[in-house]
Amino acid sequence: MTTPGGPKSIVFVHPDLGIGGAERLVIDAAVGLQSSGHKVTILTSYRDTNHCFDEARDGTLDVRVRGDRIFPQSIGGRFMILCAILRQIALVLSAGLFSSELKALAPDVIFVDQLSVCVPLFRIIYPQAKVLFYGHYPDRLLVKQDQGWTKHIKRAYRVPFDAVEEWSTGCSDSIVVNSKYTRSVYRSTFPWFRLRALRVIYPCVDTKASEPSDAQSLWPDKKLLLSINRFEGKKDLSLAVEAYAGLSAQERSKASLVIAGGYDSAIHENVRTHKALQGLAESLKLTHATFKPQDTSLTDLSTEDVDVLFLLSVPQDLKARLLQSASLLVYTPTNEHFGIVPLEAMLAGVPVLATNTGGPLETIYDGRTGWLRSPSKTEQWTDVMRKPLIPSSADGLKKMGQSGRERVLAEFSQTKMTQLFDHEIQRVVQSTDARPKVMPEWLYALLWILAIAIPAIALTMKVMWWAIDTDQAKAAEELLKSATETAASVASSASSSHGEL
Repeated sequence: MTTPGGPKSIVFVHPDLGIGGAERLVIDAAVGLQSSGHKVTILTSYRDTNHCFDEARDGTLDVRVRGDRIFPQSIGGRFMILCAILRQIALVLSAGLFSSELKALAPDVIFVDQLSVCVPLFRIIYPQAKVLFYGHYPDRLLVKQDQGWTKHIKRAYRVPFDAVEEWSTGCSDSIVVNSKYTRSVYRSTFPWFRLRALRVIYPCVDTKASEPSDAQSLWPDKKLLLSINRFEGKKDLSLAVEAYAGLSAQERSKASLVIAGGYDSAIHENVRTHKALQGLAESLKLTHATFKPQDTSLTDLSTEDVDVLFLLSVPQDLKARLLQSASLLVYTPTNEHFGIVPLEAMLAGVPVLATNTGGPLETIYDGRTGWLRSPSKTEQWTDVMRKPLIPSSADGLKKMGQSGRERVLAEFSQTKMTQLFDHEIQRVVQSTDARPKVMPEWLYALLWILAIAIPAIALTMKVMWWAIDTDQAKAAEELLKSATETAASVASSASSSHGEL
């Protein structure tokens, strides 16, 4: 363990180091804290070096994959939460019980996010470390609701997982969330969290990026309406397609809609969402094309004269070029927990169109750095998409982009986020307050009841089976005695008859 106030040993635990907002937060926090002098290690259940951020594969960070060989990511595209929990338990056991890896790392703080089931396990296996949990959003609220009778089955299936989420999250020494909106959701979802201090630390963007460039756009003859998000149904990417379809044919000839983002062919949700968007474009009479990473490195995208262009898992350099070329960022998720992409666009001097819900309410100033519109009013989104096509709007859009950049530099830099995390880590390490109980009183009581009840039930069952066996033996004995008496009577009768003859 390290000295108070000095550099700490910090172990990050994240389920899947893919490409997404949660992963970007983990990478940025890890890099920032490492740059501040802390020793940082990342433990993860899965990492695909072809589908992760550069820092997770180029040696910048010490990333170790543990506990990934026993359980799959899903079973037939289902039971993902069960598999994720089992994989994380395997990770903890691999690093902390079946090897001396955790002991060798000697963490002062274990930084957990997304999945909290490992928190009580780390508390038990390595109690010297404090645990900080970073909440992106309650997992129970991320579940896609089914319809009909399957809805009730799914609810019943989720009951134990929801209970474990609430209990295990509460075992953390510190709980930090990504926005004020998320804090309100946690407190409404888990009422007893209202008694705890949930601190807000906003995710950041790399503010070291260069000034917005005047270099030639990827689409020099068209305005680029850009959407960047994972290919998932909850991201509501269909809203961008439908709003774009609301433009006239002449207006669409001046603009292309590019939908880029995280995509993994092994994830059924990504595949389904992409196919659904293709079908939607066709139903709206929009031409479309799709490119994968290996395609975009060899192709001049500007030659694709289509209405909607899908770019799957774009690398960082292409993402930066897209933002530099964009006239408008279209950000469609409803009740997004925070939303890092709007900040990236604002940093690049691009105005943002987002829903008037969730995290964007804390990052976008309506009318100053972008627009906030209802996701249910597609025509309003179409009206905003029309603005970059009007030459007289150019100066206003440029001023709006500059205002957005200034806001990001002031409030959402990696330096500021790192300072806040460092302060929280030092606070929780030095805190002498009583730690949250790993086993609450009701759980202790339940275990005692089970400890008494299970042997009692087993003994009762044994007595019952013994009684049944005794009754059966007695009945058999009586039956045998009756049969013997009957046989003797028959034999006596037969003997008498034979004597008479």
